[in-house]
Amino acid sequence: MGTPGEGLGRCSHALIRGVPESLASGEGAAAGLSALDLAKAQREHGVLGGKLRQRLGLQLVELPPEESLPLGPLLGDTAVIQGDTALITRPWSPARRPEVDGVRKALQDLGLRIVEMGDENATLDGTDVLFTGREFFVGLSKWTNHRGAEIVADTFRDFAVSTVPVTSTSHLRGLCGMGGPRTVVAGSSEAAQKAVRAMAVLTDHPYASLTLPDDAAADCLFLRPGQPGLPPFLLHRGGGDLPNSQEALQKLSDVTLVPVSCSELEKAGAGLSSLCLVLSTRPHN
Repeated sequence: MGTPGEGLGRCSHALIRGVPESLASGEGAAAGLSALDLAKAQREHGVLGGKLRQRLGLQLVELPPEESLPLGPLLGDTAVIQGDTALITRPWSPARRPEVDGVRKALQDLGLRIVEMGDENATLDGTDVLFTGREFFVGLSKWTNHRGAEIVADTFRDFAVSTVPVTSTSHLRGLCGMGGPRTVVAGSSEAAQKAVRAMAVLTDHPYASLTLPDDAAADCLFLRPGQPGLPPFLLHRGGGDLPNSQEALQKLSDVTLVPVSCSELEKAGAGLSSLCLVLSTRPHN
Protein backbone atom coordinates (compact mmCIF):
# COMPACT_ATOMS: atom_id res chain seq x y z
CA MET A 1 0.00 0.00 0.00
CA GLY A 2 1.08 3.55 -0.56
CA THR A 3 2.40 5.80 2.14
CA PRO A 4 0.76 9.05 3.21
CA GLY A 5 1.52 11.96 0.94
CA GLU A 6 3.08 9.94 -1.89
CA GLY A 7 0.51 11.34 -4.29
CA LEU A 8 -1.32 9.68 -7.10
CA GLY A 9 0.90 6.86 -8.26
CA ARG A 10 2.03 5.90 -11.74
CA CYS A 11 -0.44 3.75 -13.65
CA SER A 12 0.35 0.48 -15.36
CA HIS A 13 -2.94 -1.30 -16.08
CA ALA A 14 -6.56 -0.44 -16.79
CA LEU A 15 -9.54 -2.74 -16.55
CA ILE A 16 -12.71 -2.36 -18.65
CA ARG A 17 -15.71 -4.58 -19.43
CA GLY A 18 -17.46 -4.82 -22.78
CA VAL A 19 -20.94 -3.42 -23.50
CA PRO A 20 -23.59 -6.17 -23.66
CA GLU A 21 -26.62 -6.12 -25.96
CA SER A 22 -28.80 -6.31 -22.84
CA LEU A 23 -27.85 -2.72 -22.01
CA ALA A 24 -30.04 -1.54 -24.89
CA SER A 25 -32.62 -4.33 -24.83
CA GLY A 26 -35.63 -5.15 -22.70
CA GLU A 27 -33.36 -6.12 -19.80
CA GLY A 28 -31.92 -2.63 -19.70
CA ALA A 29 -35.37 -1.08 -19.83
CA ALA A 30 -36.48 -3.36 -17.02
CA ALA A 31 -33.60 -2.00 -14.96
CA GLY A 32 -34.94 1.53 -15.44
CA LEU A 33 -32.42 2.55 -18.11
CA SER A 34 -33.07 4.98 -20.92
CA ALA A 35 -33.14 3.66 -24.46
CA LEU A 36 -29.75 3.97 -26.10
CA ASP A 37 -28.01 3.28 -29.38
CA LEU A 38 -26.07 0.07 -28.71
CA ALA A 39 -23.67 0.49 -31.64
CA LYS A 40 -22.80 4.04 -30.58
CA ALA A 41 -22.30 2.97 -26.96
CA GLN A 42 -19.98 0.17 -28.08
CA ARG A 43 -18.01 2.58 -30.29
CA GLU A 44 -17.56 5.00 -27.40
CA HIS A 45 -16.38 2.17 -25.21
CA GLY A 46 -13.95 0.97 -27.86
CA VAL A 47 -12.45 4.44 -28.26
CA LEU A 48 -12.02 4.70 -24.49
CA GLY A 49 -10.15 1.39 -24.41
CA GLY A 50 -8.00 2.48 -27.34
CA LYS A 51 -6.97 5.72 -25.67
CA LEU A 52 -6.16 3.97 -22.40
CA ARG A 53 -3.92 1.55 -24.28
CA GLN A 54 -2.42 3.65 -27.07
CA ARG A 55 -2.47 7.23 -25.82
CA LEU A 56 -1.80 6.58 -22.15
CA GLY A 57 0.32 3.46 -22.66
CA LEU A 58 -1.54 1.30 -20.15
CA GLN A 59 -1.81 -2.47 -20.35
CA LEU A 60 -5.51 -2.97 -20.97
CA VAL A 61 -7.39 -5.89 -19.42
CA GLU A 62 -10.73 -6.31 -21.20
CA LEU A 63 -13.44 -8.37 -19.55
CA PRO A 64 -16.03 -9.76 -21.97
CA PRO A 65 -19.58 -8.39 -21.85
CA GLU A 66 -22.06 -10.39 -19.79
CA GLU A 67 -25.65 -10.33 -20.99
CA SER A 68 -26.94 -11.07 -17.48
CA LEU A 69 -25.26 -7.85 -16.26
CA PRO A 70 -26.61 -4.90 -18.27
CA LEU A 71 -24.65 -2.44 -16.12
CA GLY A 72 -21.48 -4.53 -16.17
CA PRO A 73 -19.53 -1.85 -18.12
CA LEU A 74 -19.82 0.43 -15.07
CA LEU A 75 -17.14 -1.60 -13.32
CA GLY A 76 -15.71 1.48 -11.57
CA ASP A 77 -18.41 0.87 -8.98
CA THR A 78 -17.13 -2.62 -8.16
CA ALA A 79 -13.77 -1.91 -6.52
CA VAL A 80 -11.66 0.72 -4.78
CA ILE A 81 -7.97 0.30 -5.62
CA GLN A 82 -4.97 1.91 -3.99
CA GLY A 83 -1.46 0.54 -4.28
CA ASP A 84 -1.57 -3.26 -4.26
CA THR A 85 -4.90 -3.44 -2.40
CA ALA A 86 -8.35 -3.75 -3.96
CA LEU A 87 -11.47 -3.40 -1.84
CA ILE A 88 -14.31 -5.26 -3.55
CA THR A 89 -17.43 -3.17 -3.03
CA ARG A 90 -21.01 -4.10 -2.15
CA PRO A 91 -23.23 -2.18 -4.58
CA TRP A 92 -26.46 -0.74 -3.22
CA SER A 93 -28.53 -2.51 -5.88
CA PRO A 94 -28.71 -6.29 -5.26
CA ALA A 95 -29.02 -6.78 -9.03
CA ARG A 96 -25.54 -5.30 -9.48
CA ARG A 97 -23.73 -7.35 -6.85
CA PRO A 98 -22.85 -10.21 -9.23
CA GLU A 99 -20.80 -7.67 -11.23
CA VAL A 100 -18.01 -7.87 -8.65
CA ASP A 101 -17.22 -11.54 -9.36
CA GLY A 102 -15.41 -11.10 -12.67
CA VAL A 103 -13.65 -7.99 -11.41
CA ARG A 104 -12.44 -9.79 -8.30
CA LYS A 105 -10.92 -12.60 -10.38
CA ALA A 106 -9.24 -10.20 -12.79
CA LEU A 107 -7.67 -8.21 -9.95
CA GLN A 108 -6.54 -11.43 -8.24
CA ASP A 109 -4.92 -12.54 -11.50
CA LEU A 110 -3.05 -9.21 -11.59
CA GLY A 111 -1.63 -9.95 -8.14
CA LEU A 112 -3.57 -7.48 -6.02
CA ARG A 113 -4.46 -8.12 -2.40
CA ILE A 114 -8.24 -8.55 -2.25
CA VAL A 115 -10.33 -7.23 0.64
CA GLU A 116 -13.99 -8.23 0.84
CA MET A 117 -16.90 -6.34 2.38
CA GLY A 118 -18.49 -8.96 4.60
CA ASP A 119 -20.98 -6.71 6.40
CA GLU A 120 -24.47 -7.10 4.92
CA ASN A 121 -25.42 -3.70 6.35
CA ALA A 122 -22.76 -1.94 4.27
CA THR A 123 -23.28 -0.51 0.80
CA LEU A 124 -20.55 1.06 -1.30
CA ASP A 125 -20.23 2.11 -4.94
CA GLY A 126 -16.66 2.76 -6.05
CA THR A 127 -17.58 6.00 -7.79
CA ASP A 128 -18.57 7.47 -4.43
CA VAL A 129 -14.88 7.25 -3.42
CA LEU A 130 -12.43 10.00 -4.41
CA PHE A 131 -8.72 9.44 -3.69
CA THR A 132 -6.70 12.64 -3.87
CA GLY A 133 -3.26 11.10 -3.50
CA ARG A 134 -3.21 12.14 0.14
CA GLU A 135 -6.57 11.04 1.52
CA PHE A 136 -9.91 9.52 0.68
CA PHE A 137 -13.27 11.23 0.55
CA VAL A 138 -16.32 8.96 0.56
CA GLY A 139 -19.64 10.34 -0.62
CA LEU A 140 -22.65 9.39 1.48
CA SER A 141 -25.28 8.98 -1.20
CA LYS A 142 -28.19 6.83 -2.25
CA TRP A 143 -25.64 4.13 -3.03
CA THR A 144 -23.10 4.40 -0.21
CA ASN A 145 -23.76 4.44 3.54
CA HIS A 146 -21.74 5.14 6.68
CA ARG A 147 -20.84 1.48 7.17
CA GLY A 148 -19.44 1.31 3.66
CA ALA A 149 -17.30 4.36 4.39
CA GLU A 150 -16.06 2.78 7.62
CA ILE A 151 -14.86 -0.25 5.68
CA VAL A 152 -12.93 2.02 3.31
CA ALA A 153 -11.22 3.51 6.37
CA ASP A 154 -10.50 0.07 7.83
CA THR A 155 -9.00 -1.11 4.53
CA PHE A 156 -6.76 1.88 3.77
CA ARG A 157 -5.44 2.71 7.24
CA ASP A 158 -2.43 4.66 5.97
CA PHE A 159 -4.74 7.42 4.73
CA ALA A 160 -7.29 9.71 6.31
CA VAL A 161 -10.85 8.91 5.22
CA SER A 162 -13.60 11.54 5.47
CA THR A 163 -17.27 11.34 4.56
CA VAL A 164 -18.98 13.93 2.37
CA PRO A 165 -22.79 14.22 2.10
CA VAL A 166 -23.99 14.02 -1.50
CA THR A 167 -27.17 16.05 -1.90
CA SER A 168 -28.05 15.01 -5.46
CA THR A 169 -28.76 11.87 -7.45
CA SER A 170 -25.09 11.67 -8.48
CA HIS A 171 -22.20 9.76 -7.00
CA LEU A 172 -19.45 11.90 -5.44
CA ARG A 173 -17.22 11.49 -8.49
CA GLY A 174 -20.09 12.64 -10.68
CA LEU A 175 -19.71 16.02 -8.96
CA CYS A 176 -15.97 16.42 -8.43
CA GLY A 177 -12.63 14.85 -9.27
CA MET A 178 -8.90 15.44 -9.35
CA GLY A 179 -7.68 17.68 -12.16
CA GLY A 180 -4.07 17.42 -10.99
CA PRO A 181 -2.06 16.28 -7.95
CA ARG A 182 -3.29 19.23 -5.89
CA THR A 183 -6.31 20.47 -7.85
CA VAL A 184 -9.93 19.53 -7.26
CA VAL A 185 -12.32 20.15 -10.16
CA ALA A 186 -16.02 20.42 -9.47
CA GLY A 187 -19.22 21.18 -11.30
CA SER A 188 -21.12 24.40 -10.78
CA SER A 189 -24.30 22.91 -9.30
CA GLU A 190 -25.17 23.56 -5.70
CA ALA A 191 -24.65 19.87 -4.88
CA ALA A 192 -21.14 19.91 -6.36
CA GLN A 193 -20.20 23.14 -4.61
CA LYS A 194 -21.53 21.84 -1.28
CA ALA A 195 -19.37 18.74 -1.66
CA VAL A 196 -16.25 20.81 -2.37
CA ARG A 197 -16.92 23.08 0.60
CA ALA A 198 -17.34 20.05 2.84
CA MET A 199 -14.06 18.59 1.59
CA ALA A 200 -12.26 21.88 2.25
CA VAL A 201 -13.45 21.85 5.87
CA LEU A 202 -12.44 18.23 6.43
CA THR A 203 -8.95 18.23 4.91
CA ASP A 204 -5.58 19.25 6.34
CA HIS A 205 -4.13 19.56 2.84
CA PRO A 206 -4.34 22.64 0.63
CA TYR A 207 -6.00 21.98 -2.71
CA ALA A 208 -6.53 24.42 -5.53
CA SER A 209 -10.02 24.30 -7.01
CA LEU A 210 -11.47 24.79 -10.47
CA THR A 211 -15.20 25.11 -11.14
CA LEU A 212 -16.55 23.73 -14.41
CA PRO A 213 -19.91 24.67 -15.94
CA ASP A 214 -20.96 21.00 -16.20
CA ASP A 215 -20.96 18.61 -13.25
CA ALA A 216 -20.27 15.70 -15.61
CA ALA A 217 -17.04 17.37 -16.78
CA ALA A 218 -15.65 17.03 -13.25
CA ASP A 219 -15.94 13.25 -13.56
CA CYS A 220 -12.43 12.93 -14.98
CA LEU A 221 -9.34 10.81 -14.35
CA PHE A 222 -5.94 12.26 -13.50
CA LEU A 223 -3.35 9.65 -14.46
CA ARG A 224 0.42 9.50 -14.24
CA PRO A 225 1.82 7.33 -17.04
CA GLY A 226 4.01 4.40 -16.13
CA GLN A 227 6.99 5.73 -18.07
CA PRO A 228 9.03 8.29 -16.10
CA GLY A 229 9.52 11.63 -17.79
CA LEU A 230 6.11 11.76 -19.44
CA PRO A 231 3.69 14.44 -18.25
CA PRO A 232 0.52 13.38 -16.45
CA PHE A 233 -2.72 12.98 -18.37
CA LEU A 234 -6.25 14.09 -17.66
CA LEU A 235 -8.80 11.82 -19.27
CA HIS A 236 -11.95 13.92 -19.61
CA ARG A 237 -15.22 14.32 -21.46
CA GLY A 238 -14.55 16.06 -24.77
CA GLY A 239 -16.15 19.03 -26.43
CA GLY A 240 -18.59 16.90 -28.36
CA ASP A 241 -20.14 15.90 -25.04
CA LEU A 242 -19.67 19.00 -22.88
CA PRO A 243 -18.59 22.00 -24.97
CA ASN A 244 -19.25 24.55 -22.22
CA SER A 245 -16.53 23.12 -19.97
CA GLN A 246 -13.68 22.90 -22.48
CA GLU A 247 -12.36 26.44 -21.99
CA ALA A 248 -12.18 25.98 -18.23
CA LEU A 249 -10.34 22.66 -18.60
CA GLN A 250 -7.64 24.44 -20.64
CA LYS A 251 -6.63 26.21 -17.41
CA LEU A 252 -5.16 22.91 -16.21
CA SER A 253 -1.80 23.65 -17.79
CA ASP A 254 0.27 20.95 -16.05
CA VAL A 255 -1.54 18.01 -17.64
CA THR A 256 -2.02 16.63 -21.14
CA LEU A 257 -5.74 16.69 -21.88
CA VAL A 258 -7.09 13.50 -23.45
CA PRO A 259 -10.75 13.87 -24.49
CA VAL A 260 -13.18 10.97 -24.82
CA SER A 261 -16.93 10.69 -25.26
CA CYS A 262 -19.47 8.73 -23.26
CA SER A 263 -22.66 10.61 -24.12
CA GLU A 264 -24.49 7.42 -25.14
CA LEU A 265 -23.22 5.39 -22.20
CA GLU A 266 -24.27 8.26 -19.95
CA LYS A 267 -27.88 7.29 -20.70
CA ALA A 268 -27.18 4.12 -18.69
CA GLY A 269 -25.87 6.16 -15.78
CA ALA A 270 -22.21 5.92 -16.77
CA GLY A 271 -19.75 8.62 -15.83
CA LEU A 272 -16.20 8.53 -17.11
CA SER A 273 -14.77 7.21 -13.84
CA SER A 274 -17.29 4.36 -13.79
CA LEU A 275 -16.12 2.91 -17.10
CA CYS A 276 -12.64 1.76 -16.05
CA LEU A 277 -10.53 0.73 -13.10
CA VAL A 278 -6.94 1.96 -13.11
CA LEU A 279 -4.15 0.33 -11.17
CA SER A 280 -1.85 2.96 -9.76
CA THR A 281 1.13 0.72 -9.03
CA ARG A 282 2.61 -2.17 -10.91
CA PRO A 283 0.91 -5.38 -9.78
CA HIS A 284 2.91 -8.14 -8.16
CA ASN A 285 2.53 -11.09 -10.49
